[in-house]
Amino acid sequence: MLRRMLLAAVAACGLAAMSTHAEERPKEFRVGLLGGENTQDRLARYGRFQELLQQKLGIPVKLFPAADYAGVMQGIAAGQLEMAGFGASGFAGAWLDCKCIEPIVVPQENDGSTYYYSVMVVRADSGIKSLEDMKGHSLAWADPNSTSGYLIPSATLKSKGIKLDDGAYFSKTGFSGGHEQGVVAVLNKQYDGAVTWTSGQGEMSEGYTRGNLRSMIDKHMLKMSDIRIIWQSGKIPNGPWAVRTALSPELKHEVTAFMLDLPKSHKDVYDDVERGSGVGYAPATMELYHDIIELREAEQRANRS
Repeated sequence: MLRRMLLAAVAACGLAAMSTHAEERPKEFRVGLLGGENTQDRLARYGRFQELLQQKLGIPVKLFPAADYAGVMQGIAAGQLEMAGFGASGFAGAWLDCKCIEPIVVPQENDGSTYYYSVMVVRADSGIKSLEDMKGHSLAWADPNSTSGYLIPSATLKSKGIKLDDGAYFSKTGFSGGHEQGVVAVLNKQYDGAVTWTSGQGEMSEGYTRGNLRSMIDKHMLKMSDIRIIWQSGKIPNGPWAVRTALSPELKHEVTAFMLDLPKSHKDVYDDVERGSGVGYAPATMELYHDIIELREAEQRANRS
């Protein structure tokens, strides 16, 4: 509890200090797009979003799809991006690196919750039916800065006493380059299992209501009958849309208002951006990500030791 209070206090002080040196209105508004999906699909999904945000702000809006999560994290820390949609772990890592960003909104699922799940999938014809069956088989992580594609599943497996070094439990592990790529690697028999994300709501046969599996089904890249889910995490907070703290309060307010209104005024655009159905956005706070920040800090300490 004390740790959380200190973290909150540091965050509040940092944000307050930065807000007194707010930037002038930028000549263009740059939006970072996370990796994990091919660039063409990402730009297509965000085309209408870009147009609508540009109309709202009255300045050019440019999209910057990064090759991986780190590209967006580094871009916003360097002041080269004004806003980005993050996974919880990516947001936590970026905040720990620069203390220069703040969450504004978080996607809500169909029941109004702001949580999702990490799942491990295998080919349906693999004969693997449980986490125990994965011993001696290969596992693909999505990205080192992904919450559901690395941070949460790796921490959970370690808590079960499973060592993640190659050969200790899994025959090999590796990063596939993103959620979509990991599932494709399983389908192509390059890996036996992969971890990815899902809302966990709705029909499993349809890939649930939202998430990577649903997105791949909608793009005709996957049929749920091709895979089997053998493990599911506990609840994970949805990643936020975040902006640089140095932006003016007026601009932050405009962007936040745009995001909160988007699911009501342009539900089809919201669904494209969030890859499936949900009910909208809720205001986001640092408190929602304290546990993830602590996990990232613990991982950093472990890597230094």
